[in-house]
Amino acid sequence: MVPDVSTGSDTRGLIVYLFGPGRRDEHTDPHIVAAWDMAGAPDPGRDPAATYSQLAKRLDTHVDLRTRELGGKKPPQHVWHCPVRTAPGDRYLTDTDWAEVARRIVHAAGIAPEGDEKACRWIAVRHADDHIHIMAITVRADGRRPRTHRDGQRAQAECRKIEAEFGLRRLKSGDLTAPRTPTGAERAKAERQGQTVTARQRLREQAYAVAATVRNEADYFTVLQSLGIKVKTRLGPETGDVIGYSLAAPGDTNAAGEPVWYGGSKLAPDLSINRLRERLPDQEVADRPRYVADPSEPWRHTTTEVQTARTVLDSGDDAAAQGYLAAFGDALYNIASATTSPHRAELWAAAMAFNRARRSATRADHEAATALRKAAKELAYASSEPGGLAIALLFATVHLARAAAKWHEQRGHEQQAAAAKEAFRHLQAGYQRAAAPVLADLARRAPRAATARRFEQDVRAALPDHADRILADPAWAALTTTLAHAETAGHKPRRLLAEVGAQRELDSAEHPAEVLNWRITAQPNRRTQAARRRSTISGTSSMSATPHPPATSVATRPEERSRHR
Repeated sequence: MVPDVSTGSDTRGLIVYLFGPGRRDEHTDPHIVAAWDMAGAPDPGRDPAATYSQLAKRLDTHVDLRTRELGGKKPPQHVWHCPVRTAPGDRYLTDTDWAEVARRIVHAAGIAPEGDEKACRWIAVRHADDHIHIMAITVRADGRRPRTHRDGQRAQAECRKIEAEFGLRRLKSGDLTAPRTPTGAERAKAERQGQTVTARQRLREQAYAVAATVRNEADYFTVLQSLGIKVKTRLGPETGDVIGYSLAAPGDTNAAGEPVWYGGSKLAPDLSINRLRERLPDQEVADRPRYVADPSEPWRHTTTEVQTARTVLDSGDDAAAQGYLAAFGDALYNIASATTSPHRAELWAAAMAFNRARRSATRADHEAATALRKAAKELAYASSEPGGLAIALLFATVHLARAAAKWHEQRGHEQQAAAAKEAFRHLQAGYQRAAAPVLADLARRAPRAATARRFEQDVRAALPDHADRILADPAWAALTTTLAHAETAGHKPRRLLAEVGAQRELDSAEHPAEVLNWRITAQPNRRTQAARRRSTISGTSSMSATPHPPATSVATRPEERSRHR
């Protein structure tokens, strides 16, 4: 059951909407199911003699009390509106059921506490089987305003109790960090235009994607405008600095032909100007390292930082963990943007799903996750998708999404945990689609039996507690190929196995050989590193006009394919 509290100032307009035909003639039987006084509230839905104006006048009585005291000036935002909707598949609620729901919500929200004779006047209008609209005038009979602080949160909490008592679908509890739900009018407009999502939702996703890529606030607005999005900033009266902004989607106008604006914080709490500034330090693009000598470095660097994020989630530092989750949300957008493979759609879906998991009531330490955010931004400038290394990164994101779901569950963040699980499912589907042919190809190119036996001895020496499981894993043959490539790249297999095995525990790994395969894939090519150091010492910069040929991931070097047959 979902309540959606909002306020306004047009009493008559809302009443006309509630009892009118609706924007798409969907209001087939609008009628009052509950009110502050069922005997005294005229019902235009059931009484032809009761007009909209009569009902509006009756509801305005309390406003008039306050208006006379203020010399004719109406209080601001005095109309309280709360649609309440059951979930798809819920049982049918009678008018009597809905009347109880309405009375409990206005009590919980502070609009009309039970037994308060001077409480605000309100009505609950039913439009369809699955929802009602509660309307109230937020001026009490004594002229005071009701105490509605955190009314939306209190209405949500009451709905969780109603769901349990009425046998309805139990929805996840929120923490006031969810983005605003599109209104019925926004959804209807999207349907008329043949859009699958509303303008608000499109703007939100575009804003997240742009914020993930850019390096400072100015670039954020510039890139949005380059996409055709209208940007309107609000300046401080004294300093002239930007203190807020609004966005309008291309072609999204109101009845007067004017752009429909959405403030950043109205798109999502972490898209407000202040929250953006926390994770968009003013960096010059010139400071960006250029990976000419090794274009795969952004992928490797991001993989390392994603693996670090998993460690931070287990550290007990909730502020740092929340900072890493926010940075991971940005990273998912950049990974999806940099991916050209068929599984790209799953990555975009994962990025959008994780938006709800990237924020919670825990205040984020964004500085703690600076390295992950910087690494992921480099993917926007990556020139290629380096095969196995890209899959190693995807593999790391799968495990971080699962760890994020567990982290949120442990802290009672139900909505965030559900969002992280959805992102995990998309990432897992993308990984399986991308990894299966690569692992099969690695297994096909496994080294000769003598080399494989030597690697088996290395596994038993380096990881004795896990050796039997590793050797029995279907990915063992693929791992032998990766070990052979790593050895050619300058690594000692036994030492390398010990190093990557210690990065995180392997007890919970369902396929430990597969885990080790991608950890090794993310390791740098030591021969290339040594050559680069020698080049630097001799005065030859890797940024010169004649760059070194791109180094290849240790799992995808083609020149090694025949060497280990």
